[in-house]
Amino acid sequence: MLENLNSNVGAWLSGGPDDDVVVSSRVRLARNVEGFPFLTRAGKQQVARLEEILRCKILSCDFGRPLSYWRLDQMDAVHRQLLVERHLIARDHAIADWVRGVAFDAGERLSLMVNEEDHLRIQVLGGGLRLEESWAEADRADDVLAAAVPYAFSARYGYLTACPTNVGTGMRASVMVHLPALVMAQEMEKAIELARGRRMAVRGLYGEGTHASADLYQLSNQATLGVSEREILEEVGDAVVAVMEMEREARNRFLQEQAANLTERVERALDLLRTARFISSEEALHLLSQVRLGVLLGLLKNVDPTVLRNLLLLTLPAHLQTMEGRDLDTLERDETRAGYLRERLGVR
Repeated sequence: MLENLNSNVGAWLSGGPDDDVVVSSRVRLARNVEGFPFLTRAGKQQVARLEEILRCKILSCDFGRPLSYWRLDQMDAVHRQLLVERHLIARDHAIADWVRGVAFDAGERLSLMVNEEDHLRIQVLGGGLRLEESWAEADRADDVLAAAVPYAFSARYGYLTACPTNVGTGMRASVMVHLPALVMAQEMEKAIELARGRRMAVRGLYGEGTHASADLYQLSNQATLGVSEREILEEVGDAVVAVMEMEREARNRFLQEQAANLTERVERALDLLRTARFISSEEALHLLSQVRLGVLLGLLKNVDPTVLRNLLLLTLPAHLQTMEGRDLDTLERDETRAGYLRERLGVR
């Protein structure tokens, strides 16, 4: 099944409400098993036992759809990175050195991470601005697991987590937004200031500690203690709407004041993607971001938005290597990526 991932993208990348700016929405719940120490204090045998217990419980539960389960410690580095690129696991989960796993459905909407930072992470991804829908689905999965696994919970503090910043609801609601116009207008600091003023964290493409490749940013709540899940959803939703309005205003200004320059910029980006013989992942993502903006604004014709969305994922390093069926060095990846872009973007 992992080999098949590189031939398609998850359902969460198929678009949705406000997907001109919002790429995806995510709700993640952190949970720990009562009677076991946090992973930072657990011995190897306890960690292995936790993985065994949670794997068995997950596979025996009814989530309304079949899930496949994978032991990450038995997987090679390229396939672990493939799951990171698809946002099914976090980077730290991929590189950890203990027994751990992940379960997910065919559409890649629901994923259950075992022995990540916490014993269990429940994650739901949805395309476009779908916070409410993603929360409802995560809550259902949480209820199913809570009936099978005793959670570590305090009547005073709520769900107990390895990191104090997650104590309480254990919930992180995040939205991935595409902000190329704000970046070009050099107004990202204003957007970041606005988001942080609303108690939001602003992170890069793969979350904490990463940068914003392809002008993609993640906005998520910081507070989990002393607030309800409903309040978190409302706060994140309001912040996203405000940033979304800023991006749309910036796009409109470019169209009204610099249409010719913007058209030349996005056409040049498409030209480079269609003719390059070698191209790095970072450059490809940057150019794809420019082309996506051009398509959304009607400046580029005959470019399929679905193809662009797929290319943002399928040109990443682990995807290229699984498509080729072998490890590639940096130069080989850059050449393979360029050929794939030329083929998919219509160069004959």
